[in-house]
Amino acid sequence: MEGSHSRRMPALPRGWYPDSREEVEKTLASWIEGEGSGSAIAVVSPHAGWKYSGRLAAKALRALRSSQTVAVVGGHLGYGDVILCAREEGFSTPAGIIEADKELLGALESELKDSGFGGMQADSRLDNSVEVILPMIPVLHPVAKILWLRSPPRAAAKELGAALGRAAAMLGRTVGCVGSTDLTHYGPAYGFTPHGTGPKAREWARNVNDKGFVSALLAMNCESALAAGVKTQAACSPGAAVSALSFALESGATAARLIGYASSLDVADSPSFVGYAALAFEA
Repeated sequence: MEGSHSRRMPALPRGWYPDSREEVEKTLASWIEGEGSGSAIAVVSPHAGWKYSGRLAAKALRALRSSQTVAVVGGHLGYGDVILCAREEGFSTPAGIIEADKELLGALESELKDSGFGGMQADSRLDNSVEVILPMIPVLHPVAKILWLRSPPRAAAKELGAALGRAAAMLGRTVGCVGSTDLTHYGPAYGFTPHGTGPKAREWARNVNDKGFVSALLAMNCESALAAGVKTQAACSPGAAVSALSFALESGATAARLIGYASSLDVADSPSFVGYAALAFEA
């Protein structure tokens, strides 16, 4: 519920992520044991349930630099949708409460209006693309505030990232950005079977469709990544990844690396499956 002292509560059904701080800490520790703090300006992270892509998401969040604010950009929007933002004062997670960076949100809105992209609308819908990341933040980035955004799969995604970079610079704020997207959703459950079913379909999804989108991100080309994500349905939230890349470029990133790749098939064999990737953009 929105208001001057409102707090957004968890909305996903039980099972998406652990229920307690103890379980969150235990799970994250098992996934990133021995890994030091990262230096990435922005990362791309998957957003399925922790059982499927939590390990990659944790590695992405660990790779992110220590920041005063973590901006998590989700997606699941259509081409004609506007940029969404959460306007609550804070967010409740099993690992603790995260305060919202309202000052940065205001600066971002001003930057978007000045660039001719208009304002943002309040995000009040149930969606996993941001929420599933939140329980990691109090543990991996304990001093950070949060900015909850969702980006559509069009040119506005690039401008959102750039505007966020300008807003952070104007405030002198150290910000880390997470672009939250899964990759190809293939199979009858998703109504997407351009190469039928079986081994050849799996090969295409992984080594052609997913690889094409990931390669465009590694080349740090916003336009190519957006086109690859949309044209062949290689990502469910390509705008989110492009916003993170654009923020990184605006903030001085010069290199990209693949942290890891996985698939829901690694957990459960099924004719319908989803790809996941984690990437880091660094100076």
